Amino acid sequence: MAALASLREPFPPGPTDPGAVLDLLDRVGSPGTVASAGPRFFGFVTGGALPATVAANWLAGAWDQEGGMEATSPTTVVLEEVAHQWLLEIFGLPAGTGVSFATGATMANFTALAAARGAVLERAGWDVEADGLQGAPPVRIVVGEEVHPSVRKSLGMLGFGRNLALVVPADTQGRMRADRLPPIEGPTIVCVQAGNVNSGACDPFGPIAEWARAGGAWLHVDGAFGLWAKAAPGRSHLVAGVERADSWATDAHKWLNTPYDSGLGFVRDAAVLRRAMAMSAAYFPVPVGRQPDHYTPELSRRSRGVEVWAALKSLGRTGLAELVEGCCHHAARFAEGLSAAGLEVLNEVVLNQVTVRVAPDPATTDRIVERIQREGTCWVGGTTWREVRAIRISVSSWATTAADVDRSLAAIVAAVRAETASGPSPRRGGRTP
Repeated sequence: MAALASLREPFPPGPTDPGAVLDLLDRVGSPGTVASAGPRFFGFVTGGALPATVAANWLAGAWDQEGGMEATSPTTVVLEEVAHQWLLEIFGLPAGTGVSFATGATMANFTALAAARGAVLERAGWDVEADGLQGAPPVRIVVGEEVHPSVRKSLGMLGFGRNLALVVPADTQGRMRADRLPPIEGPTIVCVQAGNVNSGACDPFGPIAEWARAGGAWLHVDGAFGLWAKAAPGRSHLVAGVERADSWATDAHKWLNTPYDSGLGFVRDAAVLRRAMAMSAAYFPVPVGRQPDHYTPELSRRSRGVEVWAALKSLGRTGLAELVEGCCHHAARFAEGLSAAGLEVLNEVVLNQVTVRVAPDPATTDRIVERIQREGTCWVGGTTWREVRAIRISVSSWATTAADVDRSLAAIVAAVRAETASGPSPRRGGRTP
């Protein structure tokens, strides 16, 4: 890492040979990267990029297309259209649903919630795109107790504030409690979750959708990784009813294993999404058919839909299902091994997340995390969930194997035993899959 300091140099007075530039990047930059694309990176919900998507990324970069309109990239428009239809089929979303190929889950949430804002205020007789929020009818926001910070950030950027939402209590796995839903009063946007970042649990979409529809509220799903459970027949029951929402957000660079950045926002009524995002200028060509820049916050943007198409084309229906199911099986293997070692698995392992207590106090837990990272067999991170400091293991890569899990289990248990004077902390009511 010290070598990275050599990159902090004054702006060169003249040109540098491109070969020398690339050599410097590789020689100095490569050792300073994190092996997040490898099969034993479990610190965040980060999928390793599939080979086809890496190559597609290179090719799209060489094309150097502005991916916003047919006039600047016919290929991009067609590939996005095809990927769009495939994605609706995978997630079971209704025909006519619009899609935004955004930068990640935060911008996907932002895009979908911008459409939600426009729709609920239009019903109240207010055009927020034209007239802004000053003087607009108040919009009530409802979120779960364990809502992801990206949703709060998106709400803040949209003028709703990060801390003004009405919070519904969560159960022991972080699911919104359907028995504690408030009355719906006036324009309302409800944000639910597919895939809690600590437990993997999903909110009960069926009863929440019934309540939201009866009250005329807009229902939005933050499904950064959990929405992909729809692609695996053995896991799709976990997101039953999710298709009844009005908008959805997910990450392709999580469980679809595309390169960064690649988020997907969906809105049931494509016209509502377009109204929130479209723009025009006198020098733009007259559009024919779907134009990507009518559905995203950006005008100038790279052709990230190429990689989504490449991932879906290379995997197919069965390959995508096997990727999701395989990660879930590996997570269960982690939970079984950690529990057998006497550690406390805190969550019901239903998807690809495992949260485990490895020490009785936060300081020791953090030292164990540092030891695991320093040893280098695998990379895990720390978390605090329900007031417990723990290790969180996220299995999201297509490249992870059972052998990788076993090697990582051995490294984690060894680090726990080396750091704690009396061995692993005793089990206290831990759950196993």
